[in-house]
Amino acid sequence: MPIVEKLDEYGKGAWIALIVLGFALFWPIGLAALFFVVFSGRARAWKMEQRGRWHNARGRGFCWNAGVNRHSSGNAAFDDYREQTIRRLEEEQKEFFEYLERLRKAKDKEEFDRFMADRKGRSEINPA
Repeated sequence: MPIVEKLDEYGKGAWIALIVLGFALFWPIGLAALFFVVFSGRARAWKMEQRGRWHNARGRGFCWNAGVNRHSSGNAAFDDYREQTIRRLEEEQKEFFEYLERLRKAKDKEEFDRFMADRKGRSEINPA
């Protein structure tokens, strides 16, 4: 979006001016601009004095490891180490999520078995 890029070049003053002008002309425009600034991460970036999450390594879009540049660093040994580490961490993450899923299923089964036992116990005491 060329307008967004141009406003980013001018900085936060341009965004604030757009929001104020938007509210002055027609309040939904100002509100939309305000929401865009807040939910795009620009307001947080201004607070932290950095570029923000919409600018990640080489503009490749959103991802959980947006700050990681998977392109060559110029050092082959380091690049190999980095790729192995990333692969290992992704595998560990996958295993951890599978473990959590098994844990949830076991807890659900235990609760259901307890419910069925309680229900069976009540029906034997109070036959309908």
